[in-house]
Amino acid sequence: METPAAPPELTPEYLYLLSGDADDFAAAVEDLRAADIAEPLNHLPVEAAAKVVAALPFALAVQLFDEPELERRGEIVEELQVAIASPLIDALSADQQVELYRELSVDGRTKLLPFLAANTRETLRALMNYPETSSGGIMTTEFVSVPKTYTADEVKRYIAEVGEAKETVYAIYVLEPTDNTLLHVISLREVMMVPGTMNVMEIGDDRPPITVDPLVDREDAARLIGKYNLLALPVIDDHHRMLGIVTVDDIIDALVSETTEDVQKMGGMEAIDEPYLQIRFVDMLKKRAGWLAILFVGETFTAQAMGHFQGEIDKATVLALFVPLIISSGGNSGSQSTSLIIRAMALKEVALRDWWRVVVRELPTGMFLGSMLGAIGFCRILLWQFFYSQHWTFIGKDYGEHYLLIATTVFLALIGVVTFGSLAGSMLPFILRRFKLDPASASAPFVATLVDVTGLVIYFLVASLLLHNTLLKAVV
Repeated sequence: METPAAPPELTPEYLYLLSGDADDFAAAVEDLRAADIAEPLNHLPVEAAAKVVAALPFALAVQLFDEPELERRGEIVEELQVAIASPLIDALSADQQVELYRELSVDGRTKLLPFLAANTRETLRALMNYPETSSGGIMTTEFVSVPKTYTADEVKRYIAEVGEAKETVYAIYVLEPTDNTLLHVISLREVMMVPGTMNVMEIGDDRPPITVDPLVDREDAARLIGKYNLLALPVIDDHHRMLGIVTVDDIIDALVSETTEDVQKMGGMEAIDEPYLQIRFVDMLKKRAGWLAILFVGETFTAQAMGHFQGEIDKATVLALFVPLIISSGGNSGSQSTSLIIRAMALKEVALRDWWRVVVRELPTGMFLGSMLGAIGFCRILLWQFFYSQHWTFIGKDYGEHYLLIATTVFLALIGVVTFGSLAGSMLPFILRRFKLDPASASAPFVATLVDVTGLVIYFLVASLLLHNTLLKAVV
């Protein structure tokens, strides 16, 4: 008996070719999950991806547009016929409708809006008023709510009727029927474990529910969800009326996007909104050129500092050998401090008022780390000088008769430079936050550029003090 041939790999090209034959295509995607289709779609041109989406079974297409792995959703929707695109958007959850709608161009919104269902248009009008990075901007209005008069049995019957259309059924929100005021939150597990005649207000914990304002940043909402181990967080207005819920999966998607943006900023560039291999060349240049130019201008001050100490370098060229060592150590320590403080700020471990506590920690830390690096540099110079005295000439030239003073200069300069780098790197995020700027903009390259200039000044000032009667005698 022959072994049946394995099905062809679902490559982007194969998926596109199949979409032209309804029967073959349906058989090919029958057992696939939406995430399996999203990956090859990302590698197809937008027009081809739209052709595949149009051929998908409707339920699978809805699941596909709910997948965070699917890229260019807005562009794909704009390529679809309105008769196909509008039912897809109507079938999405409210938070996904808003997210997709934000991705559309102005022309795309204008074309699609009249064809959307009335409840979809109402949802978009309500949720689009909130900033994209706020709790209201990522909440969904599809949650299970019941009046305070319901019993456990009535809740079960209601979930059986409407549960499939809701974002989650694991949390049930008890409301005041007259004005939708949030009174109580219970879990599905609690409902299932009590007598059917028990009133919902008697079920579960009687403490006030954990809630969030719609304008609260999504990162703060994420912290509440993590702190209280919630699957969903209710969003209420000033009058305690229930507006929607922020679910844990939406928080994860939002935080992945937020983290990506912060990492790009810390790398010294503007955040990019598209996959690396799909962003246009011109757009990539725009994102990178600005910061690169700023950093380049900053580095010109390093050249200016080098020029200021040109006399010292001409007299004692050995000092120039240690310039990369000095400035890189300061930049590295500053970048470490910046990364630690940005993370601490993101997790609300430190606030603006804690700047002095950070100084108290970073000052001795910088001095210790500088002493450690300085000791390594000191020993390195002595070791090289010893090797040279043993006629190991392959290591290069020796450091001259004043090698001990040079080693001491490097030792003390590293203490000063690393200490300054640690302080500067830790304080820069506080300064940016104070002026309402994103602390992530305190990128590692920016901190390194700042410390490069000051590191040179510290290094040559120490050299002038220690070597003015020896190597630099004629200069001073």
